[in-house]
Amino acid sequence: MEIGLDDPRRADVLALLHEHLTEMRATSPPESVHALDAGALAAAGVSFWTAREHGQLVGCGALRELSPTHGEIKSMRTATAARGRGVAAALLAHVVAECRRRGYARVSLETGSQDFFAPARRLYARHGFVECGPFGDYLPDPNSVFMTLTG
Repeated sequence: MEIGLDDPRRADVLALLHEHLTEMRATSPPESVHALDAGALAAAGVSFWTAREHGQLVGCGALRELSPTHGEIKSMRTATAARGRGVAAALLAHVVAECRRRGYARVSLETGSQDFFAPARRLYARHGFVECGPFGDYLPDPNSVFMTLTG
């Protein structure tokens, strides 16, 4: 698997992000959907990576800088056909390594509180993330779980 910086406006990435946003909107109330679209993922202050196997898109993830010492993981998504093969874990490890390279003291994320998001919460917990309160511009939300990793 190759992980590299990419453009979220590429056709295959747009399809994966559309799937992601559609699923988030079907699972959470509109006010609790915090997923970014391709335009927001291409904005300044956001780094976007894809994972590819033999040129085929298998997943993506992004990092938004909240401050010089704090980053937020966004748009973690594994293609349906690639689930269960370690794509999300590899992308997460890559993004966390980038946070360390940048000298961030903390990296945080928001995910859903519903059962649908339980696999994501387990993945993040396995990598050292712990639940925390809202960060950045987030407000308390019963449909959100906030997690952070320090150090």
